[in-house]
Amino acid sequence: MAFIGGGNMATAIIGGLLRQGRDRTAIGVVEIDAAARERLRSAFGVATATSPEQVLGGADTVVLAVKPQQARECAAQLGPLIGQRLVVTIAAGIRIESLSRWLGGTRRIVRVMPNTPALIGAGVSALFAGADVDADERAAVQAMFDAVGASLWLEREEDMDAVTAVSGSGPAYVFYFMEAMLEAAGRLGLSPDAARLLTLQTFTGAARLASESTEQPAALRVRVTSPGGTTEAALRSMEASTVKAHVVTAIEAAAARSRELGDLVARS
Repeated sequence: MAFIGGGNMATAIIGGLLRQGRDRTAIGVVEIDAAARERLRSAFGVATATSPEQVLGGADTVVLAVKPQQARECAAQLGPLIGQRLVVTIAAGIRIESLSRWLGGTRRIVRVMPNTPALIGAGVSALFAGADVDADERAAVQAMFDAVGASLWLEREEDMDAVTAVSGSGPAYVFYFMEAMLEAAGRLGLSPDAARLLTLQTFTGAARLASESTEQPAALRVRVTSPGGTTEAALRSMEASTVKAHVVTAIEAAAARSRELGDLVARS
């Protein structure tokens, strides 16, 4: 398996593969940054290189783990080398049609949208396979991303825009709400350490409760909201400020931007 790019997401996936028992000598990483190459060698003992030719020799799968703005240039380099290799791309917003064109026409592509909690094995990834990807290859790719969290297959590639808006960008929304809670805790006189512990453990516990409960989040919210109590006062204030409506609008804006970026790339 050859990774093109050795950033955070590639690091997370490689770590997950090794925890699954994969042979470290069967993984190579192309990374132009010397410090990143040394970090990967030190952390995982995998082979690193500065050009695809150095690691593609025995690879049957290529993971394109570069920033979207670098994807076209990388694909142009890879095109003559790809052959029948399976390509897995985590470059946000790059549609299979565009990547296939840049690579010289291959349709053996799986597009994946992971998110940053993959760094601690708690991510969620959505996957969509190109026309020429078989069942065994789908299973192998799913195993790769199950190693860093949960995964699901999409039936339509266009749903990737919604996935990007909900889960790809989603951690930022959670961190944003955490920022607000930390600020409120400070205004109310709590120390920074106390505010951090209370905020982070509240999010962790609430997420775990929602994950393990058979009830919907709306029902769990009702159960913790006593009539005339403090929680109701907070929620009334949020409803008056249409917080939920603004969150929905924000996520729709993210999805629209994802479609727009995909359209721009497709026309290039």
